[in-house]
This record gives sequence, C-alpha cells and structure tokens, in this order.
Amino acid sequence: MTQPTIRVQREDFDLAFENRKIVAGRADIGAVVSFVGLCRDDGGTLSALELEHYPGMAEAEMTRIADAAIQRFGLAGLTAIHRFGKILPGENIVLVIASSSHRQAAFDGASLMMDFLKTSAPFWKKEHRLDGTAGAWVAARDADDRAREKWR
Repeated sequence: MTQPTIRVQREDFDLAFENRKIVAGRADIGAVVSFVGLCRDDGGTLSALELEHYPGMAEAEMTRIADAAIQRFGLAGLTAIHRFGKILPGENIVLVIASSSHRQAAFDGASLMMDFLKTSAPFWKKEHRLDGTAGAWVAARDADDRAREKWR
C-alpha cells in the first residue's frame, strides 16, 4: 500500500516542492489535487491564530485518515502537512495533496482527508485579536461534522 507523507510542523511548507515530490518518477499519475488552508483575518480583527496539537497522537490520527483515503480511492500518493504555533492572517495552515491515475479519485481523496482532519485530528485553535485581547478557543463547527458524515 502507498505510504502517505504526514508532517506536523511549526515552519511553513512549500506547495510547489510538495507537488513535485508527490509525482517524482511516477508516469502512472494522471491527476494531482491540492488544498491549502490559510489563516483568515476574521474581518480585520484577528492578529494571529495559535494552533496547538497533541504530539504523536496528531500524526497517528492523520496517518490513520490518510491510509483510509488511500485504500478507499486507490490513491498513488497523499501528503498532509499541518502547522502549529502562531500563524498570521494570510499564512498557510494546512496542505493536503492527493495523486491518482484519475481526477475524481484525487478530488475525493483530498476532500475526505480534509473533512476528517478538521473533525478528528487533535488540533486546537485560539484566536488572538488586533486589540491585544486573547480570543476564545475556536469551537468545532456543525458544517464540518456534516461534511465528514458524507463519507460514512
């Protein structure tokens, strides 16, 4: 079975590099789908998002999700990188890249990975406001749960 590339890191990632890496030496790949999640400025009120994770458990859960997506859609490759620490508006938070022989499998694999990553992996976000106040921890959203349920 294809082994996913899973990383949780403080530093930014390079989309072009990761795209090249997932197809390197592979003539059987006909589609690559990538998703990059960015930090929004929340209407101009957010100075940063602080992301925390449960080390070891986050990577294990990401790997479990990736393995399920690879098996379900026959993916040739899957990369998932999630950042932690203080992230400023406009900066990258998460990257998911799925590769396969055909486009629909790549789209579905990337979508499933992201839907489960948002709801199952142990990451937490805390808002920091421009006015200097610490905002609340970001609550889970019902829409994310509904998106995950379509894969069951």
